[in-house]
Amino acid sequence: MLCLGIETSCDETAVALCRDGRPVLEKLASQIDVHALFGGVVPELASREHLRRMGPLLRALFDEAGLRLADVDAVAVARGPGLLGSLLIGLATAKGLALAAGKPLIGVDHLHAHLLAATIGRDDVAYPALGLLVSGGHTQLTLMRSPLSLELLGRTLDDAAGEAFDKAAKSLNLPYPGGAYLDVLGQGIEADRTLFPRPYLDNRNLDFSFSGLKTAVAVHVEANPGLRLPVMPTRPGPIDAAAWPLELRRVCAAVNFAIADTLRVKIERALAGPASGATSILAAGGVAANSRIRAMLADVAGRRGLPLNLPPPALCADNATMIAAAGCRLFEAGLCHDLSLDAVPRGRKVPWDYRRMPAVGPASVDSRPGAQ
Repeated sequence: MLCLGIETSCDETAVALCRDGRPVLEKLASQIDVHALFGGVVPELASREHLRRMGPLLRALFDEAGLRLADVDAVAVARGPGLLGSLLIGLATAKGLALAAGKPLIGVDHLHAHLLAATIGRDDVAYPALGLLVSGGHTQLTLMRSPLSLELLGRTLDDAAGEAFDKAAKSLNLPYPGGAYLDVLGQGIEADRTLFPRPYLDNRNLDFSFSGLKTAVAVHVEANPGLRLPVMPTRPGPIDAAAWPLELRRVCAAVNFAIADTLRVKIERALAGPASGATSILAAGGVAANSRIRAMLADVAGRRGLPLNLPPPALCADNATMIAAAGCRLFEAGLCHDLSLDAVPRGRKVPWDYRRMPAVGPASVDSRPGAQ
């Protein structure tokens, strides 16, 4: 079963092919350089970039794979949550391709796809599993009874872990996105565990709130103005941590610890409570590429004797491979959408509104000669 996946939920335009849930090929265009000028994602610019990049990426994908649209069995697309304008570009593209080729259309929950990224190409993942999603806009704990049966246990109430990283980096005048800088600069430094608070732990729930940490970093930098770089460094090239000021690196290490240990406390709380029957741990999302967080997860899983499933760094950030792989699972379960599929902006829950019938009519282009 060959599935085409389309991802446009934020600032990455990506298209990919997966066969039976395993990656075939992906083409991705990042918009980091566009948005770095503004220190964050500008939604209107993101939408225009998706529109500009989509056609060439699809053409390159099929040409390099040596395949045609007619060879695809289903078209999967990220329907949300995300930036509404960006999602609409992907959705319009997917609907057009599905209608033209007479293929089923499958809308994919972007967050669900992130969690499933940790299972791509693997048949040995044990369920039920405790899933941790940590990204720029979301931080969630989920009990996964199966790949398609999820129960939300806790979520971010304001700033997500990725936002805390980026805003801490902005306080220090580090380039956007700042999470990678904080990660690398904090490596090899013993973290001051008392410098910043581990936010929103004085409770018994599994929700997250990182706004207090963001404020604590900003207040600390304001009280120590020498920490803020006078000139923002340029982004290209590897980061040589040894060339950076030691005091700045200590702040980065402390931020990494505060976020990682906050996640650890909530994970352990979940494993002692509603996820006590979990037989493995999954983690995904852009922030799951952070070395301190990956080490924390390995420690928790090791102490509890649970298998840990982490996606490779390339599949932590937004990508279309995870959308195509999720589309394969949904197709195999007989689930699809019709052309009334709508986009779900950030802040709204993605509904489970799949149907078990053909989503579109007969193909309108399959009979044409030559590549599609």
